[in-house]
Amino acid sequence: MFWAPEVLPTVIPVRPAPLFRADTRVSLKLSELTAGELRQAPDGWYAVLYLRGVEHRVWLKEPPVVAETYAVELPLDRDFEFRAHAARQLWRALNDRPPGPPLHAFSAQRRRRLALALRALDARMDGNTYREIAELLFGAGRIPERAWKTHDLRNRTIRLVQTGFALMRGGYRALLRPPPRKK
Repeated sequence: MFWAPEVLPTVIPVRPAPLFRADTRVSLKLSELTAGELRQAPDGWYAVLYLRGVEHRVWLKEPPVVAETYAVELPLDRDFEFRAHAARQLWRALNDRPPGPPLHAFSAQRRRRLALALRALDARMDGNTYREIAELLFGAGRIPERAWKTHDLRNRTIRLVQTGFALMRGGYRALLRPPPRKK
């Protein structure tokens, strides 16, 4: 499946560009790709490059030309930061450099909370009570026999189930794009 740059900001739109210097060592040689890596679609040509362990997706409006150098087109839209990061990773790979850190990585705490939310959602959809879910997630020894209604794990379990339902109802899309930075 191919994605347009308007849909997936990590697709790098490239176009033929004039050679700025005669000693340019780095060039994107799309014309040398095998048929399995380069595909034609109604809106252009798509290439998937695997360089230095990273998958790079490239899109061209026109078929690749032999002995041509290419430039990256980055529109100044809300996805500019993602596009620039993807283009920089491609540039680093073409220069035999490590890809660098990911743009927006989740912390270990956030990953654990999302995993717990999905487990809580699955348990709730299977018909388990909040108490049973809490016992599954946090262990039966941490759940008091009395005072369950006011225990902090009850509230935490309810919030995890609510988060799971929010993710299921489309909130997972927010995971793909971090919230805008505060001014």
